[in-house]
Amino acid sequence: MALRNGKKADAIDVDPGDVTLQARNVKFDWSRTPLHWIPGEPIASHTLSAINLILPEGERWFCATFTEALPLINDDRLRADVRGFIGQEAMHAETHNVVLYEFLDAHDVDPRPFVLQSEYLMRKVLGRREMGSDRAQRQQLVERLAFIGAIEHMTAFLGDWILNARLEDFDADPAMTDLYRWHGAEEVEHRNVAHDVAMYFGVGYVRRNLAMLVSYLAFLVVMTRGLKFIVHADPTMRDRGYFTLWMGLLAAMRRGSLPGLSSLFRGALRYLDPRYSPQAEGDTAQAIAYLAKSPAARAAA
Repeated sequence: MALRNGKKADAIDVDPGDVTLQARNVKFDWSRTPLHWIPGEPIASHTLSAINLILPEGERWFCATFTEALPLINDDRLRADVRGFIGQEAMHAETHNVVLYEFLDAHDVDPRPFVLQSEYLMRKVLGRREMGSDRAQRQQLVERLAFIGAIEHMTAFLGDWILNARLEDFDADPAMTDLYRWHGAEEVEHRNVAHDVAMYFGVGYVRRNLAMLVSYLAFLVVMTRGLKFIVHADPTMRDRGYFTLWMGLLAAMRRGSLPGLSSLFRGALRYLDPRYSPQAEGDTAQAIAYLAKSPAARAAA
């Protein structure tokens, strides 16, 4: 389906019209990116870097689930959106997978132990399981689609945050900033798809919000564990307990190098609105404008 345009009052004034989802090739050079890629903000740097520990497997799980759902979708326009979504998410998975080794591994942070946990979570806990009947198999698929709809809501409002965050004020590394803005812009661009698919498969109000509750809590837990994993491996930092890490997280949030806890909470609450629409999350025109100028996308063109 050609996606409808969402607008912010203070964002880009050019209406991009209907948008056809497509994967974009990107090319990054990590050779000059320091481990603390936001200078003076090691906790913020490692928190955002921890996203790379979970994203490749998470994006592959999205692709596998939507590939399973695709033959069951009879709406041609939605099928086209799903194909575009799968293409973009597959590119996200491969790009963030490269970061694990060309960036983290190169800085003596071995991502493999955490990646094995991510694989177990996405493939065994959340992956497809063979059920005893077609009806049970479909319900297991619908449960996964409910979770993906909730997670994609979070990635949409986080994508909007990274597009508007003033990371340049912190002298953040341009390549890593571009990575997250390219990804965030595509999350804003395709923000309708997972919700549309969940609605197509009959995910109701209660189920989708239970999925949001579980996804939100899991996100906080996994990201904190990923942060601790990188801090533990960082030879320039002393190891810290979870309480100390959370104090550092809250301080970074107050400085603006991470999205604030209150904004994360408000973002999750918006999903509870019975009238919820993904269109409220981000601005399509702003996302398209960034994708047109992304250094990594232009380098691969």
